[in-house]
Amino acid sequence: MDARTAKRTARTLEPLHALGYFSPDVDAAMGELGLRGRARYFVSRSAPMGAVGAGTVTATFHNFHPGLVAHAMTGVWEATTPGAAVAARFAGIDASYRRLLGEEVLASESLAEAADLARRATEACRPEGRPLYAGHADLDWPDEPHLVFWHALSLLREHRGDGHVATLLRAGLSGLESLITHTATGKGFRLEAAKKSRGYSDEEWAVGEAALVDRGLLDTDGALTEQGRELRRDIEVATDELDLAPWAHLGDEGLARLHELATPLVQQVLEQDALPAAVFASG
Repeated sequence: MDARTAKRTARTLEPLHALGYFSPDVDAAMGELGLRGRARYFVSRSAPMGAVGAGTVTATFHNFHPGLVAHAMTGVWEATTPGAAVAARFAGIDASYRRLLGEEVLASESLAEAADLARRATEACRPEGRPLYAGHADLDWPDEPHLVFWHALSLLREHRGDGHVATLLRAGLSGLESLITHTATGKGFRLEAAKKSRGYSDEEWAVGEAALVDRGLLDTDGALTEQGRELRRDIEVATDELDLAPWAHLGDEGLARLHELATPLVQQVLEQDALPAAVFASG
């Protein structure tokens, strides 16, 4: 199977998983646990790994400012438990899917088929060296098809993300440097959104850019050099290769069918402005 074909499907599915980060329903459910601000995001995503501290979250999430993570994670496990956080996230996703897709879609044979295909793809995911994926894979599978679908998408997303972090480390990029070079491609976060969401000041960003200029990866205007563009291409190719196993397991026919079933669901979500488009560049 062509890794680019697999990547195309992963990108198509991404908005249906990303609701877990941006849904007001998930945010409200985490808030009911007594969590505030950025702690809701960090806890909702890291809770499957257990009551981990800021160091583990910083390591596995990779490109967030350690100070931001440390501040957000202070006292969170005194307010709630990993099990309660996992349950709250699923409850929020359940509410989001019902609100955005509707009961008729959730009860449809096509949604059940998509859930089965996505779950089948996860059968080829491996936990070695993939801590976020492994934590989520330890969770029990939900019963309802739309939650099976979302959980499978989460496993596939974290599996790919863990592999991506490995390629960034192989390239010798810190979390900040990874974020700067990704933003410089014009296909990721918008500059100000990247700084704000990941917790870096203008001064820290400038220091990171200077280090990348010294390595020959950025020019003095903050644009990627040819060497920088080549490095980012290599990172994406390596990420795709590390992410190929679940899609190859599904096979060309299964992959095409999943893409076909998921596309109208994604369109329905995006048409309702469920994701903050202003955060991302248009490239």
